[in-house]
Amino acid sequence: MLGAIIGDVAGSVYEWNNVRHKDFGPLLTERCFYTDDTICTVAVADALLSGRHPGEVLKEWGLRYWDNGGWGGMFSRWLQSPGIEPYNSYGNGAAMRVSPAGLLAGSVEDVTALSNRVTEVTHNHPEGLKGAEATALAIYLARQRVTPANIRIAITERFGYDLDRTPDDIRPGYRFNETCQETVPQALVCALTATSFEDAIRNAISIGGDSDTVAAIAGGVAEALFGIPDELAAQAWSYLPQDMRAVVTELYREAGVVL
Repeated sequence: MLGAIIGDVAGSVYEWNNVRHKDFGPLLTERCFYTDDTICTVAVADALLSGRHPGEVLKEWGLRYWDNGGWGGMFSRWLQSPGIEPYNSYGNGAAMRVSPAGLLAGSVEDVTALSNRVTEVTHNHPEGLKGAEATALAIYLARQRVTPANIRIAITERFGYDLDRTPDDIRPGYRFNETCQETVPQALVCALTATSFEDAIRNAISIGGDSDTVAAIAGGVAEALFGIPDELAAQAWSYLPQDMRAVVTELYREAGVVL
């Protein structure tokens, strides 16, 4: 989960100012900040830990940190609406917030159940559900020490995504896109071809597009593959307010992961 947050924070300054190379300086700087991706990821973790309705919890956190948002149009209207009915979205918000489900799942069946539970409250379109589940499954498989090559095979067979590419293949023609269909496969490639956690984040930011979200998706998977360097984790922790830190800490404790 902290990997997804690091991806969001690192990518925050490049979403509207894309870079097309990996040598863009330090990963985290004083200009970086957490966005709606982090807020929603924390909300999903809170919902899974508390057993409360994910829609209610997403609204609580979203409205609490409304000014930090950068919310998508449909999601912002949903946040401010009186109800909690889904709106058939297939946006990449489904995948950028799902990493806690991959962390808590104890089986492939759990991945599907937990991912669907936290996704269908807004992103109940088949492509939204698919993008979230593919991301959560990649995280779960990486935690089971499945190799990146075999994760690529499993995700391709189950979801039909084209993962037989590299960031260098994607980068020249990739453009800003907020759908799961055109974000999740690219983010997974960035993580599954990486040589380290930081390399995965740099891959994700370097292809351009919706940089913070692509990096958040890649970051959750990369954390499960490589872990997070202590210095980078400590630096990322400093960006978060205390209530978010408390949820992250509880999630790792529940998952049996040492921060």
